[in-house]
Amino acid sequence: MSIDSATLARIVASIAASVQNSAEELNTADGALGDGDLGITVSRGFQEAAAAAAPADVGLAMLEFAKAFQRVSSSSYGTLVATALMAAAKALKGREAFEAEEIPDLLQAALTAMINRGKASLGDKTVLDSLAAIIEATRNASADIMVAAARAAAADTVETFRDKPNRIGRARMFGDQSIGLPDPGQLALQRIVEGLPH
Repeated sequence: MSIDSATLARIVASIAASVQNSAEELNTADGALGDGDLGITVSRGFQEAAAAAAPADVGLAMLEFAKAFQRVSSSSYGTLVATALMAAAKALKGREAFEAEEIPDLLQAALTAMINRGKASLGDKTVLDSLAAIIEATRNASADIMVAAARAAAADTVETFRDKPNRIGRARMFGDQSIGLPDPGQLALQRIVEGLPH
């Protein structure tokens, strides 16, 4: 399955429409361990990205989405999303399409960039754990089941880490009180992936 700039724009628009419905849920989850504005960050960021122009060059389109997201979402999560999009933009620059089979490698580039930017490690109960699980789940998945595999991996990660403490970021200050609560960043990525079109 080939993915061009128009397809990317449709994907971003689908996510933007979906995460609007999750904004209150994400704000509540974030309020238990942080600022309580994650839902606003995610919904506004994707709305702005969906309104951005998408050049035919898929790398430049990714860059436009990243810049748009960061314009309205200067929080740490917004920065990580923009960092992920910029990593994909760098890998795809100069091309007008890419294949679904390349997605795990693009996600790996995004994960590496996010780790370097955010200084968290896998196992710290962050969005990084969710992304790593999605990479593993999609690595050998055919294009027609890739979205379902990603959704399952994101949901499983939220539940796997629910009973573990947060080890980094503002949430780490809650220590054992974070046990039993979903990590807001992991939950946000779950909702983002659920917004992917079939």
